[in-house]
Amino acid sequence: MRPDDWQCTHDLSGFLAHAGGFLRSRPDLHTVALTVTETLRTGGLRAYGDEAPLFGALELGGQVRAAYFRTPPYRLNVTPLTPEEADALAAHLVALRHPVPGVIAARETTEAFAAAWRRHTGGRGTVSQRQRLYRLGNLTVPQPVPAGRARVAGKEDREQLVRWYGEFIASIGDHAAREAAAWADSRIAYGGVTFWEGEDGTPLAMAGVTPVVAGQVRIAPVYTPAHLRGRGYAGAATAAVTRAVLASGIREVLLFTDLANPTSNSLYQRIGYRPVAEFTAYDFRGARSL
Repeated sequence: MRPDDWQCTHDLSGFLAHAGGFLRSRPDLHTVALTVTETLRTGGLRAYGDEAPLFGALELGGQVRAAYFRTPPYRLNVTPLTPEEADALAAHLVALRHPVPGVIAARETTEAFAAAWRRHTGGRGTVSQRQRLYRLGNLTVPQPVPAGRARVAGKEDREQLVRWYGEFIASIGDHAAREAAAWADSRIAYGGVTFWEGEDGTPLAMAGVTPVVAGQVRIAPVYTPAHLRGRGYAGAATAAVTRAVLASGIREVLLFTDLANPTSNSLYQRIGYRPVAEFTAYDFRGARSL
């Protein structure tokens, strides 16, 4: 396999025309690529930053076998690769002189790419996060259900959403892929966040949902302020959002968890989510100048 078997572009429409069918062939494993490209398509190419995104696809024998995208300054996101494909991709990106601050993908793919990146650049990868992808099986509402009710967030909740999104990003120790206000506005526009609120109407937790793409959605983010945790609010919000998604006719419901958080992993399995695959995020340092 050669590095030039990988083709790259800044043209989102061209990329989706070429690789969209491949991405939709496994909407679970390709969920992030599907939702990010949909956000870029509907919200503009600067939805995640000022620098133009880069997209790429691997075509062999007339068929797309893999794809990647990067929305600078964030990590490279890659569909599952063999070690040979990962090596060719690393060489391809080096030839482009494209910086790669990190990578996130299925665990075996990130391990193969990190090893290839080190061979080609000398850059060492360190694991920054381990995640597990879940798919809904049969929904089970966790008992007992806390007092209160579910409510879809609206324009009047914008300030709350902006604040909680910032707190959520800080709590997971990551960088926000979108500016908080832009994220809140986009979610309000399609009813993409549900609160679990107390009997007095005070929001206690939130659970978001991505737009429908390729017949699937992903529950994200789920957040409860620290002083309100351990009372079942996040589980109630997640179950409410999941129930609403199912009522709309969508059957492919996904979510990611941080494997360092056993509480959330246990909660989602009690609700009815079942493991699909494990993902790993690497950050790179020490690469020779490209």
